[in-house]
Amino acid sequence: MGSKVNYRAWWSYSFQRLGGLKVTGLGLYDFPVRRSSRATSCCRASATGATGCASPRHTVIATPAFRRDRAATDWPVCVAPLSYTGHSAIAADIANFKAALAANGVAEGFMTSIGPGSASRIGNEHYKSDEEFVFACAEAMREEYKAIVDAGLVLQIDDPAIAENFDQINPEPTAEEYRKFTMPRVEALNHALRGLPKDRIRFHLCWGSWHGPHTTDIAMRDIVDVMLKIDTGAYSFEAGNVRHEHEWSVWRDTKLPDDMLILPGVVSHATNVVEHPELVAERIGRFASPGRPREDHRLDRLRPGRPRPPTDRLGQARDLGAGGGDRQQAAVGDQLA
Repeated sequence: MGSKVNYRAWWSYSFQRLGGLKVTGLGLYDFPVRRSSRATSCCRASATGATGCASPRHTVIATPAFRRDRAATDWPVCVAPLSYTGHSAIAADIANFKAALAANGVAEGFMTSIGPGSASRIGNEHYKSDEEFVFACAEAMREEYKAIVDAGLVLQIDDPAIAENFDQINPEPTAEEYRKFTMPRVEALNHALRGLPKDRIRFHLCWGSWHGPHTTDIAMRDIVDVMLKIDTGAYSFEAGNVRHEHEWSVWRDTKLPDDMLILPGVVSHATNVVEHPELVAERIGRFASPGRPREDHRLDRLRPGRPRPPTDRLGQARDLGAGGGDRQQAAVGDQLA
């Protein structure tokens, strides 16, 4: 989508699968900044001289270098009711993936799909409000979610907007303001997932994972309760980079429901230095023994030596590929589940 390497394939693939969009000739960072309906305002440029730009309803931050070298062109705008038009594309994706699984003797795999909170971060000239737009995205993308689950694959929802939007609101909101801003996006996702089996769906949370300071990321402690309101059976999240690795301690105080699993990402792409296996083992150990009595916290299921859960559980889906460029997938999710 406008550069030799598509760093936004996890997002931009959806443009070809949604009807009601129109290409305007503008790049992502050419849209005018506008005030959001649910936040104090729309865009927070970094103190290092980053340029803040936005779609008519949502905003992003880009340094001048990023904008010059990697700016995607021909960003779409919604000009008519949204519909899902990607039936043949998702059918081909599923067929190719299942053929690859079979060729390699793998019994189960997961397939990613963009969440409505992120899919709706484009221009909108049709819907009257942000919430109406994001729910329309949810209803359209539901067809892709259902196709993946019906094919016998585990569905992973990628929706960085749940955490990453915090970095894009100016002035910086309080944690409570941001949770209030985010809940309609969670409600829209739950609407899209209604009736689908939770034990076949997992949610991926990240902070965008671009190679930058990340000093304006919202803390996991401030967003974990919002994440756990998403109706999925497991939660994947960044837990191996220098900005968020320490947040394993959040799980000392967070009650994980009995029917849910966590998939911490303990191998990072934030560095080209390969982590030592003992470091990865330490990261796993922190989640296995978060400092709570076993009877008080479901994380005792992660303790070394404990029996593994049944092989048909959601967390057993093998991590066959990281997928989108901004995701920090739990490469050892198979062990953690």
